[in-house]
Amino acid sequence: MALDIFLADEAATIRFGEDMALALKRGDYVGLSGDLGAGKSTFARALIRAVADDALLDVPSPTFTLVQSYDLRLPVAHFDLYRIADAAEIDELGFDEALSDGICLVEWPEKGEGTLPADGITLRFTHEGDGRRVAVDAPAPALARIRRSLAIRAFLDEAGYQDAIRRHLTGDASVRAYEHVRSGGARYVLMDAPRHTPGPILADGKYYQQIAHIAEDVKPFIAVGRHLVSRGLRAPAIHEADMEQGILLIEDLGSDGVLDANGAPIAERYRESAACLAHMHGQAFERDLPVAEGIIHHVPDFDRDAMQIEVSLLTDWYLPWKRGTPASEEERRAYIAIWDALIESLSGAEHNLLLRDFHSPNIIWRPRAAGIDRVGIIDFQDAMIGPSAYDVASLVQDARVDVPEDMAGDVLDHYLSLRERQGGFDRDRFLRDWHVMAAQRNCKLAGIWVRLMQRDGKPAYMRHMPRTFRYLERALSHPDLAPLRAWCEKAGILATES
Repeated sequence: MALDIFLADEAATIRFGEDMALALKRGDYVGLSGDLGAGKSTFARALIRAVADDALLDVPSPTFTLVQSYDLRLPVAHFDLYRIADAAEIDELGFDEALSDGICLVEWPEKGEGTLPADGITLRFTHEGDGRRVAVDAPAPALARIRRSLAIRAFLDEAGYQDAIRRHLTGDASVRAYEHVRSGGARYVLMDAPRHTPGPILADGKYYQQIAHIAEDVKPFIAVGRHLVSRGLRAPAIHEADMEQGILLIEDLGSDGVLDANGAPIAERYRESAACLAHMHGQAFERDLPVAEGIIHHVPDFDRDAMQIEVSLLTDWYLPWKRGTPASEEERRAYIAIWDALIESLSGAEHNLLLRDFHSPNIIWRPRAAGIDRVGIIDFQDAMIGPSAYDVASLVQDARVDVPEDMAGDVLDHYLSLRERQGGFDRDRFLRDWHVMAAQRNCKLAGIWVRLMQRDGKPAYMRHMPRTFRYLERALSHPDLAPLRAWCEKAGILATES
């Protein structure tokens, strides 16, 4: 069903343009219809400035140039077709190229009827008193994105942030997205985390997220975040929450990370991140964590099914992509059997809370703080109870950046030394389990990169593949992982990737 929105004044039109900027994605065509002065240019100017995050950006009308292009985070081409004589002229303006690269805003789309896409987003502006009314029509997926952005605006209004300025922050490999919100001189982060859509049933009546214990709503984030703070670690405070819609307004811990300006890891920051893990692993964990009155989050185990479903991504996604043919049943059975034995061997490993993705994208550096308080942790909603070596492997073998071997060794040794000072720590056993967990994580990642490319249309993650296999080689150097190394060599995936 189309949307019908009343915009009381120019400020409301500007705010609507800013909200729409957060709903659009590459390949969106937006037709803007309406009489002169109905608000089309005001809307377009606000949208472009929001994408640029520059309130003073010069956005001239394309009335005479016919098209104005903006090379932004999301490239925008702003067309005005009022003066064209024939719809065929649209091709000469580079519309198709602009649409493939970014988004196209088109004023007076009626002039391009028959040439412009029939499945675009249309906004029809009409005067109504001192304001204007806009009718929004779009294909269902685009309309859902627009409704979601407007729901976030309503959430902020209802929470008392009527002056909120919203800007894109980042998305990630999941369905979550993040915004920067400025209100009353303060700055926040908004987490947009809609409930997961169930996938196909894979085993025992469960879909992938259930088997792998992926968080399906924001309750785990709330519960685990508070638990981390209670353990002396730094996670963002939660200012406002709508658990049903999956919208959280949280503390902005800053924009510094653990990488330098060239994207290289900073040794001091990785060492302090390792110290955070040592601090957490030196304390007892809790399994049942409060979310709100009457709501408890039960932290799941990183159990056999979860580990196996993750490593199966290598046989289900990576091998077919690499070789052009699926893994054979014999290969699958042998692979599962090897992992069953390795998982069974972890029963005697040290267990604690594992954060699951403790690496550079999810660590904030807070230079004005001291000690481990300098390390802000922002991704932990998928936390489980499992071998504590997992998070150390996640940090030392950062999936998104090359960590030099000498630095990786130093960070690992720093963690081990801190744990030994706590007493009762078995270094040799931990290192053995570290190799198993590193292998498990990298087998999973090899499949994830391919799945992101083929299923989700995110090919950029494939650049991490060579690093993943270098890390896997390191993990497989332990004698206890010789069977897995032999399987990988027989499958032909190590010799060509190392």
